[in-house]
Amino acid sequence: MIGVGLRERKKTETRAALSAAALRLALEKGVDNVRVDEIAEAANVSPRTYNNYFASREQAIVAGVTASRALRVASALRSRPASEPLVDSIVFAFAEQYREPPSEALALVTSTPPLREAYLDSVSSMEPSIADVIAERLDKDQVAAEVLAAAVSAAARIAVQRWVDLRPSGLVVVPATSVEEHLREAIGHIAPALR
Repeated sequence: MIGVGLRERKKTETRAALSAAALRLALEKGVDNVRVDEIAEAANVSPRTYNNYFASREQAIVAGVTASRALRVASALRSRPASEPLVDSIVFAFAEQYREPPSEALALVTSTPPLREAYLDSVSSMEPSIADVIAERLDKDQVAAEVLAAAVSAAARIAVQRWVDLRPSGLVVVPATSVEEHLREAIGHIAPALR
């Protein structure tokens, strides 16, 4: 009998293999030219197994970019000092995940409408953890914390999209402004509610 730890590790490895294969194929062939059966074959699993992990190729491609980001943001946010203003903690937690220049993969996501939709769905996976921190730090009820977490998520998404500048030629241009500056500006619009 396989132990729970091994079973969970195999699921995590399969999900990672599928998302890595989906992203690699999308970058090589273009999103519209990637088929689910190709992703499954590249990850060495059946299309049926693929369907146990992802409902669409867009979800799989986006997971290749965002797989561990939600966990890292939540962890970074929780590790910030309670005495630090929450807005500063949030900017730091998100900025830590974008220290490197935007990648070709992130450019693909932000420039392809179906991938942007899947990305928006994946960003919302961070909201429960952010809501927990907001509830703890600001002594907010659950509904208020969830609304604020959704606003933070939206502001962070907009900041990253503004940080990545796509040209018609397909080149990714990193503006002179840092991701922290974009985050601070976007989150600044909801800062009064985070005090």
